[in-house]
Amino acid sequence: MTDTGVRYLAFDIESIADGALVARLRYPGEKLSPQAAVRKYRDELLAKHDSDFVPYTFHVPISVAVGKIAADYKLIDIVLLDDPQFRPHVITENFWRGWEKYRRPTLVSFNGRGFDIPLLELAAYRYGISVPAWFNLSAKSFEQYRNRFNLDAHIDLHELLTNFGTTRFTGGLNLAANLIGKPGKMDVQGNMVQDLHEAGKLAEINDYCRCDLLDTYFVFLRTRVLLGELSLDQEQGLVAETKTWLSRKVAEVPAYKEYLARWGDWPNPWK
Repeated sequence: MTDTGVRYLAFDIESIADGALVARLRYPGEKLSPQAAVRKYRDELLAKHDSDFVPYTFHVPISVAVGKIAADYKLIDIVLLDDPQFRPHVITENFWRGWEKYRRPTLVSFNGRGFDIPLLELAAYRYGISVPAWFNLSAKSFEQYRNRFNLDAHIDLHELLTNFGTTRFTGGLNLAANLIGKPGKMDVQGNMVQDLHEAGKLAEINDYCRCDLLDTYFVFLRTRVLLGELSLDQEQGLVAETKTWLSRKVAEVPAYKEYLARWGDWPNPWK
């Protein structure tokens, strides 16, 4: 098999609660519509907590952005899975088959171990998709891809920055991106995805997913500086190269225009 050139797959996922599932399990006999069931559940959550985000176990993926990254950390491409149909079962299939197709590259995420990967594993269970290579139960426990400390399999940047959950990372990806001059959250927030989907605004969700993926990539680069795998000059060169790449893609992907409009160059205190 020839080398694909892809060493890392950075990814971000957007998902929505399955209203029919919520109605069936949370409110049996109430004859609620899927939308009404989700609304009721969200209201109940908000009354008890600071968030109305429905647990991932009720979710299905509706947008997954994947960034293909070379061994030298250069961004090769960004794709949306099952574009333009965005069928949850096909998105799930494409994610796991894509990981195998590119010869099991290291996954890169922000809080992917806490949300994205469990959701995609449960989606594979739900849709009858077999992923034995990911579970690789015959390997030694510390070599299994799902092992929390196997950084060859999955680099969760949130886990890296919190020493595997030792501290709270208040501010999340938004803060990590802003610290290095990148836009972070713009007009869309994660808690808006359900409402946007119900309003038929899938393009806005996909744009949000793409931009979160870009923030994840730039945070990934800075962590490589932190770990000594890139020099600061090398990282800044890759950032500039990616900015040029995004500029060339604006006509094809309008979301990049807004991302670039809010772009901030990192103020280098060493110069």
